[in-house]
Amino acid sequence: MIIPKLHYITQGNSPKEHIANIQKACTSGAELVQLRLKDISEKKILKLATEAREITSHYQTRLIINDHYKIAKDVKADGVHLGLTDICPTVARKHLFTWQMIGGTANNLEDCETLIAKNIDYISLSPFRIAADTNPLIKALGLKGYTAITEVLNTETPILGFGGITTNDVKAILEAGISGIAVATEITNDFDSIKTFNQLLNASATAEQRHTFK
Repeated sequence: MIIPKLHYITQGNSPKEHIANIQKACTSGAELVQLRLKDISEKKILKLATEAREITSHYQTRLIINDHYKIAKDVKADGVHLGLTDICPTVARKHLFTWQMIGGTANNLEDCETLIAKNIDYISLSPFRIAADTNPLIKALGLKGYTAITEVLNTETPILGFGGITTNDVKAILEAGISGIAVATEITNDFDSIKTFNQLLNASATAEQRHTFK
């Protein structure tokens, strides 16, 4: 399973705005969008996930649903993303179609090792940088944290950086051994930045290929 290197995590002041932003992300070239809605009913999330699936299908963009694995199955999303306090990936896997992917959040090396043992498809390692709404008990990992974790892990599982990442960070994050990035605010503020992120991520892929095929 190939995991896109750039994930857009939806934001918005209302559920309607989340959907509008998915449309903008898709038209701007996003390969994968994660619908991330908190504090609203499952019934409402199902309705929004259905709308999101219609939009993403039209653009052949992959759709991940945050947390709600049953809804991810109902709308035939491409997968689900589970936080540290969500259901165990092994349990969620039993409910999903075999082709659906499962991503998980990790804040440290131990979290990563736990997720890898549960055959997760990708890990979102956060936070790279502390945002205003970040749990105050969680420390920013930064480039040093990313490097320390990737050097020990030595895994084939894709690891994405997340947490206040801007286009200026991409090159250094990739050099720290991270496979790709998940971005919320920077993209929501400027959907044209998707093109820049993709160029920076693909430039690294091209360089890797050149290196490999020498």
